[in-house]
Amino acid sequence: MLPALTAAPVFGATLDDKPGRKQPKPPTTMSTVGGAQLGKPGTQVRLGAGAPVLPKDVSGRSWIVADAESGDVLAAHNAHWRLPPASTMKMLFADTVLPKLSKDTVHRVTSEDLAGVGDGSSLVGVKEDQTYTVHDLWLGVFLRSGNDAVHVLAEMNGGMDKTIHDMQEHADELQALDTRVVSPDGYDAPGQVSSAYDLTLIARSGMQKKDFREYCSTVRAAFPGEQKEGERRESFEIQNTNRLLTGAVGIEPYKGIAGVKNGNTTHAGATFTGVAERDGRVLLVTVMNPESEESQAVYKETARLFDWGFAAAGKVTPVGELVPPKSADTAPSEPVKDGKGAPAKPVAAGQHGSGGMGVALAVAGGVLALVAAGAFLVKRRWPLPERMRRFPRS
Repeated sequence: MLPALTAAPVFGATLDDKPGRKQPKPPTTMSTVGGAQLGKPGTQVRLGAGAPVLPKDVSGRSWIVADAESGDVLAAHNAHWRLPPASTMKMLFADTVLPKLSKDTVHRVTSEDLAGVGDGSSLVGVKEDQTYTVHDLWLGVFLRSGNDAVHVLAEMNGGMDKTIHDMQEHADELQALDTRVVSPDGYDAPGQVSSAYDLTLIARSGMQKKDFREYCSTVRAAFPGEQKEGERRESFEIQNTNRLLTGAVGIEPYKGIAGVKNGNTTHAGATFTGVAERDGRVLLVTVMNPESEESQAVYKETARLFDWGFAAAGKVTPVGELVPPKSADTAPSEPVKDGKGAPAKPVAAGQHGSGGMGVALAVAGGVLALVAAGAFLVKRRWPLPERMRRFPRS
């Protein structure tokens, strides 16, 4: 989404006083959630024997590379710099609201549902007085980053104010303490900030949820068009705007990519959080606001950091960790077993529904089990419940 706003300093940043174009500088002190080293400005990495050097062509103001399962932060750059998140804020919206609404619920959209959608917002094409399932609306959120779909779902959740409160409460539960929610769709708003560290925590939480994983990994889907009297309702195709998932001019789909969310606004610049699997290892990478003029820089820089992370895994000393939610039970869990008492076997990837080509996740052990009071019984620290395998969807 690209709201038409006048240029202004990046929220949470300070500006240097050099002549010409002023560049924001990170705060000298930042949050130390996840480890003291993550609170330091600049690049943080501890290379061991045989570890590759970090790629030089990464210009993001803030970025992080983390092991999604162990929680180890392999490298980071201004990880806790509070910056505008753009539509990556929709990850928090989805992680908060998805469990509350049945995806089979049918809703007729009112003018009140669409009130307040910002000028220049990215839209999926939701129309007043038309009916949509919650499933349709989530496809609009994840694939087209539709602010119209976000507003409708927020109203179904009890209204904008309640949804913003719920999101802030959930961010605090996740210990995403750099995050302040002002608008649930990520539209530029004074004071709305997050950080590469927080967005990575939020993505990690979202990937615990099956529907979240399916939506963020779908490449294309059919979306309902306008119902006209006496005519059959047609649909139109929507495609995911995550270019590491779909590919674009100058960008190939990234091998092993399985989501999660991109964004772009006037103040935030380009932002992106991605998750990918290679050789049984799952990494999360977040990049915020690359300063490079390279086309599609946020995706290319993310891909370079993924490549580095997979090559460096096991050869670097972590500079911090992704903390678990406040309510998480971090005691080791028993291995998941099948009905005969044997360790559960991986579930093979297969065909799913009729949503077009996409990426899905197959169970390969290390699952999470929900327990009382919403806490998690976990294996290791807070691992993702499933591994990623890329395969076609019919």
